[in-house]
Order: sequence, then structure tokens, then C-alpha cells
Amino acid sequence: MSISNIILTGFMGTGKTAVGQAVAERLGHWFVDMDAVIERRAGKQVSAIFAQDGEPAFRRMEAELCRELASERDLVIATGGGTLLAEANRAALRESGVLVCLDAPVDVIMQRLHGAQDRPLLGGADRRARVEALLAQRAAAYAAIPHHIDTDGLTVEQVADRVIRLARQAGSGPLRIPVRYPDGDYDILIGDGMLNDLGQAMIGAGLRPGRCAVVSQPAIVAAQAGRMVVALREAGFDAAVIEMPDGEAHKTLTTVAGLYDAFVAAGLDRRSPVIALGGGVVGDVAGFAAATYLRGVPFVQTPTSLLAMVDASVGGKTGVDLPQGKNLVGAFKQPALVVMDPKTLKTLPSDEFRSGLAEVVKHGMIGDPGLFAAMEGRRGTGTSPDSASHTTLSGGETALLRLSDLVARAVRVKVAVVQEDPFEQGRRVALNLGHTFGHAFETLSGYRLRHGEAVSIGLAAATRLAARLALCEPTLVERVENLLARLGLPIRAEGFTSEQVLAAMSTDKKRAGNRLRFVLPCAIGDVDVFDNVKADDIERTLEDIIVP
Repeated sequence: MSISNIILTGFMGTGKTAVGQAVAERLGHWFVDMDAVIERRAGKQVSAIFAQDGEPAFRRMEAELCRELASERDLVIATGGGTLLAEANRAALRESGVLVCLDAPVDVIMQRLHGAQDRPLLGGADRRARVEALLAQRAAAYAAIPHHIDTDGLTVEQVADRVIRLARQAGSGPLRIPVRYPDGDYDILIGDGMLNDLGQAMIGAGLRPGRCAVVSQPAIVAAQAGRMVVALREAGFDAAVIEMPDGEAHKTLTTVAGLYDAFVAAGLDRRSPVIALGGGVVGDVAGFAAATYLRGVPFVQTPTSLLAMVDASVGGKTGVDLPQGKNLVGAFKQPALVVMDPKTLKTLPSDEFRSGLAEVVKHGMIGDPGLFAAMEGRRGTGTSPDSASHTTLSGGETALLRLSDLVARAVRVKVAVVQEDPFEQGRRVALNLGHTFGHAFETLSGYRLRHGEAVSIGLAAATRLAARLALCEPTLVERVENLLARLGLPIRAEGFTSEQVLAAMSTDKKRAGNRLRFVLPCAIGDVDVFDNVKADDIERTLEDIIVP
């Protein structure tokens, strides 16, 4: 199962920094040395802070940093030896991940600290006596840390192995990602086998047992619905399984009307949950039906495709297409619960899986450079090959992240954005990176292009447009297109003309008045919105992207 933050603490000399760096590299997480962060912020070393400002000032900086880091995810944090003596600091970091205390005998600590001159708490002639006194003072606080590893006689890599194994065992339950919006909140639960626990998870989310509807498509019903219905029944939910036609072509008001008829026939009332089981099309259509049936009934997302997990199921946007364009009719409908079971992805056709990877790449470009780099397989970014945590992506290539970690990191990018802008009034538009171009390609293809394939071409086009406008380094084009191509995703469009694409883009719901709005990358992890792009620059970019 995916794990969140790993927080390493312990006395000085127990190896927190070296082990933390090794763990972060193995997992593809960011490494944070709290003392180093405080030194950068203060503009002086810890010893100088103690000497000039006093220990209380340093502890205040530690406490502030603990609160900041507690809201972050996918970090390996090395604390100072005294950071977690304060219960408030322990409580803050405990909520964000797994606390591990590294231990070592006094003799080993003395050997490791031999010659160290940067330890302000070890002043005095008898350093050993000072170490023993500090260990005695901190014994109770260190004992409150739930997990301990004795580092005596172990290499850094051996300790890192034990930390990772311990953290994975501690995080064996589902990963919970809370999502807050103006009128409430809900949880995203990610875990292998979670569909088998759906009924209990729904009760935990405050939903009433009784009648409910599972909306899905024929192939997904055959593969997944059986175990879900059993899990629902065991929890007291009486589920009516309602099938809708497969494919984007059926993401229409006609399909929604058919769901209304089925809801009435199933006897759903205003407290009966509608559960979407499937990909993004199912989630969009079932969510719109749930938002409008009886003026709104509870909605639960159980996405079974990678694209739906990392994008469509998060954020509350639902809707259907009109002949003139995608998602022109819709509503915001926040789910009561989102349950993601990565095991469902193992039966996903390879083309569908690759399609979802385009949205993962997009999220890395928007807000997680480490995720993007890990998908590239880059070293030197907190990632390193680890055969136990590789995920096959396509053509034998591997990512430096496990599948559940890949999903969780992409989801967290979207959660961060939609929490900041729940109704798409500002920052949330960043999630449309690649979509102004991509939706046009998708529509013109008659939806023969999968959504993720169209987005992939859109990402290539957006990056080329950014480079043409000197918003990013030209090397970013090569980096983005190389990754997309390595994942088996298209980076060029065929069968269209520039005029056709521009005409299709003119109906895009993200335009500002008569001007198209483009989300363009300035760097990996840095995107912005532009609505003053000249038509000539758009046309020249399309000439680069469209294959005659």
C-alpha cells in the first residue's frame, strides 16, 4: 500500500540525515532536513541561532516548520534531535505519516560525533556526560515514538531497508486523502481490495444503508460489479445495477434520461446513493444524474480506470457533451466518498492505461516535478531504481513509483488545486493544461481518440506554443515529448487541418469572451494562463503538431 510521509527522529549521530536521503531516493519522495531548512531561512547555522538568538527562538522555528510539513505529503523528513520532544510537534507530524526513531548506544554515538564542532548542545569538557544527560532527559519523549530501529552495526542502506519495510507495514490500510470544499468535505480512500470494503466505507462516510444504484458499463459490470454488490449487501445496501452504453459517444443527455427512468424503477429516494463504477464517462454521467435527480442524491465515485482515478473522480465536476463540444452541460456535484482500488487497473487494457498516464504527466507538469522526473526515470531527483517498487508503464519501461504511489501523487496535485479553487474561478483552470488543444482533437476525431491520447497531443502542442512565445526553455519541448512518446502516447495529430482545429477550439468552454485561454508550461511544476495568444502563433504551432 502507498505510504505518506516518513519522519525520522532520534538523538544526534543516529543517522537521520544519511538514512533519510537513502529512503527518499528509494521511494521517489522529497527529502527534507529540518535543520538545513531552518538554517536557510535564518541565514545562519543552527549553532549561530543558539548563540545569538537562544534555544527558545530555535524551538519556535522548529514548531512552525513542523506545522508546515504536516500539511505536505510524500516527504521523508529528518528532524533535529530535539524536535519531537514537544508533544505538539509529535502530534502534528504523526497525523501526516509514520514516525520512526533511530537509536544507537552511547559508545556508537560518541564515535559518530567524534570531531563534530556543530553541536551547540554538546558544549563543555565532558562530552560523554553531556550525551548521557541529554539521552536521559529525552528518554520519555523518544519512548513515545511508535517505531524504533537500532542502527548499531547496520549500514545506511540496511537501516533504510528497515525504515521502508516498517513504514509500509504501518501504512498497510487504505491511504486517506481528505478533500475540503466550501460546504463540507469528503475522503478519497486508496487501497488494494477496497471495493470489497465499499459498503463499510460508505457507512463510515455517513451514508444510510438501504436502496442504492450502481451505474456502470457492461464489461465493467461483468468484471467488477459482482464483488461490489456482495460488499454492499453485507453492509445493508440493496444495490440495483444499472448499465449505460459504453464510450464517449454516449455521454449525452439521452443517456442521463435513461438513468432517471432506472432510478425511478429502482425506488431511489433522496437519501439513496448513486455509485459510479467505471471510468471518466461513467463518473461524469452518473454524477450529473445524481446532481439533478430529486434535486440531488448522494454520490459515490469508484473509478476503475487510471484516468478516472487521477482526474475525473476528483473535484466534483460532472457533465455531458453536446454535438457542438465536450462537457457543455454539467454541474458541480461533490461526492460523499471516493474509493480507488488500484487492483482494478491490472485488468485495464494497455491502451486505456496509457491514456490515463497522460493525465499523470499533466499533473506532474502542473504541481509535482518529482512525479514527472520519476516517470522519466531520472536519478538525482530523490528517485532511484528499486525493483520492488517499479511499475511497468509500457513497452517494458518502468516508473520509479509503485502503482498506488503513482495514483496517490497525481491525485494530491489535483486535490491541492481544487481545494484552492473548488468552482473553477481561478487556479483550477491550470488543470486544463493540454485540454484546449486536446478537446478539439478529441471532438474532431469523433472520439476515436481516447481522452488521454488527445490530452497527450495537447500537452505537446501547449509546450511547443510556450516555447514559441519564449515562456519556457526550448529544451522543455524535448523533455515533455520524449516522456509522452516513451509512455506510448501520441504527440502528433493526423487527419485534421489547422482551420478545422481552430474552428473546434472556438466552442471551447474555457475561452474568455472571443479569446481562447491557454494553460502553458513555463517549467515543470510552473504553469500559467494566457488569453492574449496571437492567432498566427496558434496556427504555426498546429502546423508543427499536425501530420499532413
